[in-house]
Amino acid sequence: MTTALITGATAGIGREFADQLAAAGHDLVLVARDTARLELVRSEIEDEHEVDVEVLTADLSDRAQLQRVADRLADDARPVDILVNNAGYGLRKSFLQNEIAVEEQLFDVLCRAVLVLSHAAGRAMKGRGTGSIINVSSVAGFLAAGTYSAEKSFVTVFSEGLASELEPHGVQVTALCPGFTRTEFHERASLRMTLPNFAWLDKRDLVATCLKDVAAGRTVSVPGLQYKAAATALRLLPRGVVRKGGLVQKKKRRG
Repeated sequence: MTTALITGATAGIGREFADQLAAAGHDLVLVARDTARLELVRSEIEDEHEVDVEVLTADLSDRAQLQRVADRLADDARPVDILVNNAGYGLRKSFLQNEIAVEEQLFDVLCRAVLVLSHAAGRAMKGRGTGSIINVSSVAGFLAAGTYSAEKSFVTVFSEGLASELEPHGVQVTALCPGFTRTEFHERASLRMTLPNFAWLDKRDLVATCLKDVAAGRTVSVPGLQYKAAATALRLLPRGVVRKGGLVQKKKRRG
């Protein structure tokens, strides 16, 4: 029996990864800050899929709590075969409007946690000669639209570099780059979204596409034809045009 560890596992894309991986027969280690929600999700998944679910309460912006998750990934007595670095959130205000402590906390969750957990999992998986790491990034990482965009850019490029390092050792690394997806994400960040229906992705299709891309050995997974086209265009356009596009996106997010 294989085991998957998922951060930010109680809602949205993380919960969908938990459901689909459990349906495929993987045992789970679910990581989030809210113990009560973790226990509820564990009960629901164990009842529906008959797999073992372990819960690990941790605030990934806290270095000591993050280390507990890293230690779990490094435990060869209880190997983790799939790591999904999904935990994340957004901020409504721009960089200079936020207090620096708020920005540092976002950076810790979106970047430092991915770095630390990928290091722990990567070493363990390299030693075993097998495993998969999925780092949830964003199409926003191809833009220039504030710190969230910059931090997701880090996640994508970091994942590409790690993939090159681990591929010879039988370990797959994939950066998942979703576009707008119907989850709690925008509500939690108090972002009012005024977008047409075709711009939204379904989280079930998104996760299914990502898992297929992982199985196919793809390093960057961009679900949805509209976002595949957007990602390609953003990589080809002059950076001046991309920067202007980032300004437009920020205005749309503010409604």
